[in-house]
Amino acid sequence: MIRNREALATSRARRVALACVERGIAAARPERVVGERLAVDGDRLTVGGEAYDLSAYDRVLVLGAGNAAGRVAVAVENALGDRTDDGVVVTDRPADTALVTCAPGDHPLPSEAGAESARRVRELAERADAETLVLGVVTGGGSALLSSPAGDVSVADLRATTESLLAAGAPVEDLNTVRKHLSRVKGGRLARAAAPATVVALAFSDVVGDDPSVIASGPFAGDPTTYADAAAVVDNYGSTVPESVTTHLDEGARGLRPESPAPGADAVGRVTHHVLASNRTAVEAARAAVPDDVAALVLSSRVEGEAAAAASLHVAVAEECLAEGDPVEPPAVLLSGGETTVTVDGDGRGGPNTTFALRAGVDLAAECPPVTVVSVDTDGVDGVSEAAGGIVDATTVDDTAAARTALEDSDAAGYLAGRDASVETGFTGTNVNDLRVIAVGVE
Repeated sequence: MIRNREALATSRARRVALACVERGIAAARPERVVGERLAVDGDRLTVGGEAYDLSAYDRVLVLGAGNAAGRVAVAVENALGDRTDDGVVVTDRPADTALVTCAPGDHPLPSEAGAESARRVRELAERADAETLVLGVVTGGGSALLSSPAGDVSVADLRATTESLLAAGAPVEDLNTVRKHLSRVKGGRLARAAAPATVVALAFSDVVGDDPSVIASGPFAGDPTTYADAAAVVDNYGSTVPESVTTHLDEGARGLRPESPAPGADAVGRVTHHVLASNRTAVEAARAAVPDDVAALVLSSRVEGEAAAAASLHVAVAEECLAEGDPVEPPAVLLSGGETTVTVDGDGRGGPNTTFALRAGVDLAAECPPVTVVSVDTDGVDGVSEAAGGIVDATTVDDTAAARTALEDSDAAGYLAGRDASVETGFTGTNVNDLRVIAVGVE
């Protein structure tokens, strides 16, 4: 899975950490997860312990979006066979589907292609009726891919707004609050379009807490936020957004535009949500890959905040293990997940995981402890870089001043690439957020 594994695996600590990463990502791949969580026996479809009678429906549609949506669609087709009648999923990673169309979109910023594909999804949803079963595919990346601007907002306006909030370091919950209120399909609106069909949402969560209303901006989920909340997010981050966006949110806050369906509303009442895989899936699988002679401790699968600050905290915990044997006695592997962010101050390459790794490398270089840190995005693409993340130890950063400059210029990926410290996977087929593995005293 890791393309440059041989070059990176130069010590036992590195081999152990990389094996944990590979096991964690593999556990969240759709072909494996759907095979374990979804089954058909005669007319009985079982999803996560709940059963649905396929004979009660005239049609089965597959609709949704996300980086891994194509892979999920293939797995669903394999499970249902010829019972799938039609479908469209929007993805930037098309898969070899038989009955479901993989329509194009772009990530992490919306595009005209994604908007056209979202129109196709919505139109197919609107043709559903009470005798239709909709399997809603929702995976990470769906917020950008499923672009369907509302009112006078254009795709270019959506793109500018997304860029502004991402650069400001807005967490995904805040970003999606805005995106839901600029869309014709997000925030439960796709469920409303499909009503009165029965909708079974199949989610691969890339958000902390696995809230269905946040994953891919909740196209099938009731929305607890409002236009006023969205306007407040823009104000709080001091973001510069197009006038059409400001006007749209203001009109909504004044009651001139209908709010998205709230939790419990009729439009989302026929939706059942199943989170098939999450960050915890990857973290637990990574823990299972730790060798028997090495202790394993999960710190948290809910780490958020600035990547650099989170990295320094993780290194401090590792050093505490070495000095005091607390919270675990070395040799040990510490694991964590979640979603950190980066406030962009330069025009370099990188994202939260390469930033996390480089900041950890700077801290390790100062103290030189026997600690190895790997941080990756499970989808294989960290921010705007071509790497999944980075791997560092006390020897990686040989020029602290240059490393700090790279961090200031938002160019962590560039620095790590120049020191053969990038973890390269390509697209992994899944997206369940970030995974971090820290080997402490593993020799």
